[in-house]
Amino acid sequence: MPIRAVISDFGGVLTSPLIEAFAAYQDHSGISPEQLGMAMAAGAGDLDGAHPLFELECGRISERRFLDVLRDNLEPILGHRPELHRFSELYFEALEPNQPMIDLMASFRERGYRMAMLTNNVREWEPLWRAFLPVDQIFETVVDSGFVGMRKPDPEIYELTVARLDGVVHGDCLFVDDVEANCEAARALGIEAVQFLDNERSIPEIESALAMGSDD
Repeated sequence: MPIRAVISDFGGVLTSPLIEAFAAYQDHSGISPEQLGMAMAAGAGDLDGAHPLFELECGRISERRFLDVLRDNLEPILGHRPELHRFSELYFEALEPNQPMIDLMASFRERGYRMAMLTNNVREWEPLWRAFLPVDQIFETVVDSGFVGMRKPDPEIYELTVARLDGVVHGDCLFVDDVEANCEAARALGIEAVQFLDNERSIPEIESALAMGSDD
């Protein structure tokens, strides 16, 4: 079946690797990813067992509430109550647009592919990430976890994305994401998927997947 639609992740695909943003935050704050992870795990106790980051990405708690939970649970780990008021700003300042991938997605739109973005994100961060690229010129629909109340790799968010591409079915779609678990969830629904590793390896793989679909 020919590929008719391309669904792209945002962070780590259309931007520089997310690990670089976390490393920059660590450099500024002195809080390691391991300590953040410990605080988030402990913070589930404040949210009836739900993971704070997942709740944030599904829009069920605000960014302010998320940061309060982190502060409360970092305090016993660090021995002091940290200031996290510039968390999002520092995170996005460390990210760079991945221009080759942005250009590739724009070329797909020009070549007639249906285009969607599917991102696990934070409702309050929408103005920050939209500043990275001409979102609405490339993508006809954006499915943002913070606004739809579900997140990858939940099957329902893939179903919603395909449904928004009216007239497209699962087998028509190619999904690109930097997290293999998210790609596996897409494949389980019959969506072709490519895990993005870096431009040199993944751009040819994406083009090859589209070409193979065209030959079916």
